[in-house]
Amino acid sequence: MALAAEAATIGRAVPVWRSKLLKSLAQNKRLANSRYVQLATVRPDNRPANRTVVFRGFLSDDDDSLTFVTDSRSRKVGEVAANPAAEVAWYFPETREQYRLSGNLTIVDAASTDGALQAARKRVWHNMSDPGRQQFAWPHPGLPRHLEDPKAWDCPAPAPTDPVLDTFCLVVLHVDEVEQLKLKSNERFLYRRQQATAEGAAAAPLAWVEEPINP
Repeated sequence: MALAAEAATIGRAVPVWRSKLLKSLAQNKRLANSRYVQLATVRPDNRPANRTVVFRGFLSDDDDSLTFVTDSRSRKVGEVAANPAAEVAWYFPETREQYRLSGNLTIVDAASTDGALQAARKRVWHNMSDPGRQQFAWPHPGLPRHLEDPKAWDCPAPAPTDPVLDTFCLVVLHVDEVEQLKLKSNERFLYRRQQATAEGAAAAPLAWVEEPINP
């Protein structure tokens, strides 16, 4: 879905930070790497692990979680199982803006029983390029490469309508805090979910609060 169309079709009051992020993406769309972000997780030994991933869109019109993809055999899957905390750093060169989005990750694999998340996993699989889907049929990532079997890398790419490979996982970042830094104007904004105060309010979606902070 085009970014402008996505913003127009959301029927609810979206968080300010999501609207700003969509605007930044639209203003930087001529750059192929505008959808590349740095995703940091925590290793089992408490050391940081960081890598570049591709933003695959928001989970839905009604859910502001960010989505990415990964291989079920990658190290980040084990890292998330031990500690789901994560943060994304996202820089837009055209507008000179940085976003930092933090929260907890969910890995949606072939065994996940949540129907909505499985539907999102299949949708992202369908929308990926042929080379993107092909990577999930390659040998185990991160292991020593054995050059004696070059055919292992030449497997045909699964079609969009083919069953989703078990190695394909959707990565969902449930955002609970956002920082936006605007270098052109030296402005910085913090967005946090408002804490529930009234009895029973925890069952309702928590509103986002915007606070200007020093850059």
